[in-house]
Amino acid sequence: MKKRVALLLTLLFVTGLLWGQNAEEIMKRSRNRIEAKTVSTRARMVISAKDGSSTERLVDQYSSTEKEITKTVVVFQKPASVAGTRFLTIENPGKAADQWIYLPSLGKVRRIAASEGSASFMGTDLSYDDLSSADRDPDLDSYQLLREESLGGRPCWVIEARPKSRDYQYSKMLGWIDKENYIALKMELYDKRGNLAKIMEMGEIKDIQGRLTPTLTKMSSVQAGTSTTIYTEIMKYDDPIPAGVFTERFLLTGRP
Repeated sequence: MKKRVALLLTLLFVTGLLWGQNAEEIMKRSRNRIEAKTVSTRARMVISAKDGSSTERLVDQYSSTEKEITKTVVVFQKPASVAGTRFLTIENPGKAADQWIYLPSLGKVRRIAASEGSASFMGTDLSYDDLSSADRDPDLDSYQLLREESLGGRPCWVIEARPKSRDYQYSKMLGWIDKENYIALKMELYDKRGNLAKIMEMGEIKDIQGRLTPTLTKMSSVQAGTSTTIYTEIMKYDDPIPAGVFTERFLLTGRP
């Protein structure tokens, strides 16, 4: 009897290790599934209020990855009230991202403090942390494979990610990862109290230069009843981007 119990405990222990390991491998493969040195996009951003009204913004984004460091610049083109606003994120492996923003009304570049990570980015449903979540270092979180289920007819793994640092704005994130192509189709984001705060959904998946790419991202704020939907209208992989774009000088002048 004791041998059976010991064997059972051993099997449970080993299975648990493999379960956790598989969850981490799935998330890493999902995060790293698209190989590209650069990504250039133009997107239409629709911000929907609780009363049903909406506003639109035209946004360009440029990203470059080199030696495991991803740099991203966001440039607002329209409307006039936000035109010229520029935002830079530099992802550093193993630690929080460095972020800066240029607001034409202030006429200077301001560094975003780590304590501002949960603040709304330009009145959208995305926080500063959300902007860098796609490039978030997988080693910053621990993972658990909760279950397998279908989402929109697509078989998925449901994986829980918990930040290793208490400084991150979310206590946990649940991701629905497509079992065939490893695309994250949905994410549930929970606040520090464990309440569901936001839901991110990905859709309109297209083959762009041989890479399956979601061209629609919707972030919904559950309690506020608002949402921000990003429709990617132009996307190019591996187009040359001047290194000067990813600098504070570019934020200030708009020139590389």
